[in-house]
Amino acid sequence: MSAALTDQENSASATETGPFYGWRFIRRELPDGMIEWAQVPLTYEDVLHPEEGDQVTHSSLHQRRWHYLREVFERQVADDPTAVVLDDVRIEWDVPDLKPHGPDLMVIFGVKERKNWSTFRVAEEGVRPALIVEITSPETRGHDVMTKVDHYEMAGVPLYVIVDGIERRGQLGVRLIGYTLTPEGYRMLAPDDQGRLWLAPVRVWLGVRNGDIICYDEAGNPLGDHLALAQALQEEERARRAAEARAAEEERARRAAEARAAEEERARRAAEARAVEAESRIRQLEAALRRMQQGEEPSS
Repeated sequence: MSAALTDQENSASATETGPFYGWRFIRRELPDGMIEWAQVPLTYEDVLHPEEGDQVTHSSLHQRRWHYLREVFERQVADDPTAVVLDDVRIEWDVPDLKPHGPDLMVIFGVKERKNWSTFRVAEEGVRPALIVEITSPETRGHDVMTKVDHYEMAGVPLYVIVDGIERRGQLGVRLIGYTLTPEGYRMLAPDDQGRLWLAPVRVWLGVRNGDIICYDEAGNPLGDHLALAQALQEEERARRAAEARAAEEERARRAAEARAAEEERARRAAEARAVEAESRIRQLEAALRRMQQGEEPSS
């Protein structure tokens, strides 16, 4: 059998009907025996319950936050040979009817053997994440702050933290939300007097400074390359403002074009009205001329 790689027509136009979340390849056997791999856009539900090989798009700021936290967490658990930090790896739960997820970050202890996981299977490995962190994106925020709270509680995840990207008065920022598992279910993780959350599995205070996340050790010392993260936030802010300025300029140009089109339409209609009036007057004069030629008195 031969194989071909094609793009679905709707993959290129996905953003015309809604947000573009990413894509996956679907295998199809054609009537002539050829195998076709079609690239199709992901749906909102696909992002919540991904399949292996799915490609989900993220902003540069999302990626920066993701890599920063992964770097910090890996340093914090480096002395534990059974600990792994997995990023963007699919997890298959041991809970009936609970479909797999693809968390941004998972910290797992008690792993017997390190593998190149595409899917971490809880039943097979015998352990589950001690900590999951999700970094919100505007298009899929509802998954992280609502649906996954229920799902991760069902899955028995002891600590779930959300890095929630927000915008206030035109400025990008972040809000931290934490849930800790109790016998009664999840309850909100209380911040300290500086608004920081204590992430016990990795022995880290997670806080916000200058509009973005920053990690501190138990003594309050900053961890990781948080300066690069701050610079990324500034770059994202500049890019956002530039995009808004372009959009505003395009809107002004569109309105000006609409105004010109409306004025041209008014002028066209006025010209048509004058032409109709002139045609009517010409016909009246022609009729009057014919009557004069026939010896009739012209009517007033």
